[in-house]
Amino acid sequence: MQIMGSSAIVVGGAGGLGEATVRRLHAAGAKVVVADLADEKGKALEQELGARYVRTDATSEESVKAALAEAAAAGPLRIAVDTHGGPASGGRLIGKDGEPLDLAGFRQTIEIYLTGVFNVLRLAAAAIAKTEPAGEDQDRGVIVNTASIAAYEGQIGQLPYAAAKGGVVSMTLVAARDLAPLGIRVVTIAPGTFLTPAYGKAGEQLEAYWGPKIPHPKRMGHSPEYASLVQHICENDYLNGEVIRLDGALRFPPK
Repeated sequence: MQIMGSSAIVVGGAGGLGEATVRRLHAAGAKVVVADLADEKGKALEQELGARYVRTDATSEESVKAALAEAAAAGPLRIAVDTHGGPASGGRLIGKDGEPLDLAGFRQTIEIYLTGVFNVLRLAAAAIAKTEPAGEDQDRGVIVNTASIAAYEGQIGQLPYAAAKGGVVSMTLVAARDLAPLGIRVVTIAPGTFLTPAYGKAGEQLEAYWGPKIPHPKRMGHSPEYASLVQHICENDYLNGEVIRLDGALRFPPK
């Protein structure tokens, strides 16, 4: 699939992985909509790149539809990438006080990290389905979701987050099969430990902790490496229904 001249939406596009993806797709010639709740960062990207910033809540149908409409108006919508995040609850299933893990926190984490992804997935698919197919394979477009290696090796205290990311992993093949008749591909990236600007000064401590634990290279991942994989997924029409770990061969220990 050709990125040049296509329209793309990056949900969570003002965050670390999202911003790198916005920059990568923009450099490749896409017309990009930055969909996020971070107004200051989103507007800064809009001014710098000429990308369109649309304030977007991934869990809201109306909000996501509005952002997709902006993307579709800019050109043939063929690319949807979801990197959005938010607060995540955690803790052991039974705490030291003998109390079970909070149900409200679990529900909130699932709402943001699983239901939100499903919401973007279904609405992006409907929008891309209206795009005319192109190329030898009659491809309409691709949807890239973001899981985590916590889906496979969730650590102690990560139960809600691991459950949500496991759901994203499980949706991938089913969605790809559902959307195959429409010429829409679905691929998920499962990152390991990535050093993003959101960590601030704490990033140095995280790098010192995680770097030595990663087989090779012995460092945390960098956002442009995620974005590079997104570009390859877009351009490689035979990548479909797959979850790709991007983790330097890291496997999370129990804690």
